[in-house]
Amino acid sequence: MIKKGLVYIYTGDGKGKTTAAVGQIIRALGHNLKICYISFHKDPKKWGYGELDILRKLGVDIFCFAKEHPHFCKGISFKGLRNECKKALDFIEKEIFKKDYDLLVLDEINIALRDGYIKENKLLDLLNSKPKSLSLILTGRGMIDKIIEKADLVSEIKKIKHPFDRGLKGRRGIEF
Repeated sequence: MIKKGLVYIYTGDGKGKTTAAVGQIIRALGHNLKICYISFHKDPKKWGYGELDILRKLGVDIFCFAKEHPHFCKGISFKGLRNECKKALDFIEKEIFKKDYDLLVLDEINIALRDGYIKENKLLDLLNSKPKSLSLILTGRGMIDKIIEKADLVSEIKKIKHPFDRGLKGRRGIEF
């Protein structure tokens, strides 16, 4: 349906990057597009991301890789996380790129890149090898300049104020 797929980046320190990607998924579903969502460093069983349940019910294919991150899970292996991220990139190239999706969301891939679990050249290779008709959304804090240069649209979501700053914890249904 889409003739030319573009690359979108939602980055920055503000809340709303994944929310923007999910909103884009909803819009695409409204036009009967075929969608895949892949997350990094999110564990739906542990945190219960409600949006994933709804997206699954709406027909979105969902996969989760490298479900942990040292910020939340102490003592996990850097090498293990790097291997999980490599598995994800291989899966995307060998499986996902062959399935004729219109939209692919790589949620929190920027974190995997920023923290060294994915190498810059590997993500650039992925961007260069994506099907021409596939639109791709990358989310997460700290996107690097070389990836930004490859993107067609970059939105930086800036935090002005957040309840976390006052010590409030994330709330089910709002932050996760």
